[in-house]
Amino acid sequence: MTAPTSLLPVSTVAAPASLQLRNFIGGEHIDGVSAFAKLNPIDGSLIADVHEAGPDEVDRAVASARAAFDGPWGRMTVTERAGILRRIADAIERRFDDLVAAEVGDTGKPEALARDLDVARAAANFRAFADIVSAAGIDSFLTEFADGRRALNYAVRKPLGVVAVIVPWNLPLLLLTWKLAPALATGNTVVVKPSEETPSSATLLAEILMEAGVPAGVVNVVHGFGANSAGEYLTTHPGIDGVTFTGASETGSAIMRAVAPRVRPVSFELGGKNAAIVFADANLDAAVAGLARSTYLNTGQVCLCTERIYVERAIFDDVAAGLADHAARLRLGRPADPATTTGPLISQSHREKVLSYFHLAQTEGATILAGGGIPHLGDDLNGGSWIEPTLWTGLDNSHRTVREEIFGPVAALIPFDTEEEAIRLANDTDYGLAAVTWTSDLTRGHRVAQSMRVGMSWVNTWYLRDLRSPFGGVGLSGIGREGGQHSLDFYTEPTNVCVQL
Repeated sequence: MTAPTSLLPVSTVAAPASLQLRNFIGGEHIDGVSAFAKLNPIDGSLIADVHEAGPDEVDRAVASARAAFDGPWGRMTVTERAGILRRIADAIERRFDDLVAAEVGDTGKPEALARDLDVARAAANFRAFADIVSAAGIDSFLTEFADGRRALNYAVRKPLGVVAVIVPWNLPLLLLTWKLAPALATGNTVVVKPSEETPSSATLLAEILMEAGVPAGVVNVVHGFGANSAGEYLTTHPGIDGVTFTGASETGSAIMRAVAPRVRPVSFELGGKNAAIVFADANLDAAVAGLARSTYLNTGQVCLCTERIYVERAIFDDVAAGLADHAARLRLGRPADPATTTGPLISQSHREKVLSYFHLAQTEGATILAGGGIPHLGDDLNGGSWIEPTLWTGLDNSHRTVREEIFGPVAALIPFDTEEEAIRLANDTDYGLAAVTWTSDLTRGHRVAQSMRVGMSWVNTWYLRDLRSPFGGVGLSGIGREGGQHSLDFYTEPTNVCVQL
C-alpha cells in the first residue's frame, strides 16, 4: 500500500505537483485512466493530481465490494459491526488533525469550522449508528385463526448489498460518514464517489476504516466526475444494489434515469431554496443572529442555508439593518487565522455561478444592502474563489433570484403583513428541504412550522437536530429520509418469515 496522500498539511502549504490522490480499491491505492488537478480555493494553488477512475476501475471497485459482502463482512453479527463502528469513531479522533487538514485544503473553510462541525460530526455519526443498529427491532405478529391454527410472523433485516455512495463538496466528510455509518452498520459494502472538488478526506477515511478493522473491499473510493466518468459508470453498473446521493437536484434526476432500467432503490437529499419567517414578536437579537448563521455558515454552501427571509413589515427595517451589520462584520481570510469567519466558495466555476445571480438580482431591481461583488484580499489570496456575503431587498417571489437555488452567502429579504401571507410565500417554491420560524408565540411557532411543506422545520433555532430524527426533503429537495430508523429502512430489505405453530 502506498503512503496516504491526504495526510500532508494541505491547509497551510501548496502541495508539490507530484502529489497523487489515487483511487482506493480493495485496500490498495490504484492509478486511474488519467489525472486532473485539484486546486486550493483559498489561493488557486495546486493541492494534488487526482486519478480519475475509468470503467475498469469502477468495475474492479464494485467487484471488490461484492467479494467483501459475500465474505467475512457479510457473516459478521450486528454486535460485531457495531463494535467496529465504535472503533472507527475512535480512529477518527486519533486522526482528527489529519482529517481537518484534508477538509480545509479541499474546501478552504475556516479550521475552527472544520473542527467543530465536519470532523467532530464524522466521529459522532459512527457512534450514533452503532447505538441505533444495536437497539433496533423489527415487526413480529402472533396470528390466531378461526380454525384454531396459530402462526408466528416475524421479519429479519437483510442488507441491500453493494451500495453506491455519492457525496457533494460542501460538507464532504460529514455527509460521507452520515451515509457510510448506517450502510456499514446494516452489513452493506460500498463504493464511494466523492466530489471531484473534495477528494482528500474520502481517501483518507478509507485508510482510517481499515486501520479500525474494516476488511479490505468493504469501502472503496473512486474519483472522477459525473457524466462519462466515474459517477455515470458507477450508477449504471449492474452490480450496484442501491444509490444514496446528496447534491444538486438535476444530478438526482440523472441518477434516477440511470437506475430506472434495473429498478434500484435511491435515497436523495437534493437542493433547497429555504425560507425563514420572522414575526414582529420574535426576540430580535436572537433572530438576527440566527438568520446570519443560517445565511452565511460555510459561505452559504449548506443545503439547509436560508436564501429567502420573510419579515413582518413592522420590524423589516430593523432586521435588514441587523443582518447587513452582521454581513459587514464577517472576516474573510486564511483558514488558520482565528479571526477568519468565512472562507471562499469551493471553486472559480461555482463563483461564476453565484456572480451570475448577483448580476441577475440587479437586473431584476434588487437593492443591495451588503456585499454584491468580489472582495480584494491581497495578491496572495486574490487567486482564490472569494465572494462577498450579500443581502438584497426589493425582490419578490416572481423573480428568478428568489426562486432558483444559488448556494452561496446570499439572501433576499421580503416583507409580509399576515401569518397566512407568510406561509403562502414560504411554501411558494419547487423545493421543500427546510424552513425556520422566529416568534415568541410558541403556539404560532408550532402552527407555522407544521404548515411548512418541507422535511425539516425549525422554530427559534437552526441546524439543531437529533440524529435519530428524519432528515430529507420533498419536491426538488429529495426522496426518502435519513437518520435513525429511517436510514436503517433504506439500507436494508425486510424478509418476513411465517411459521405455523
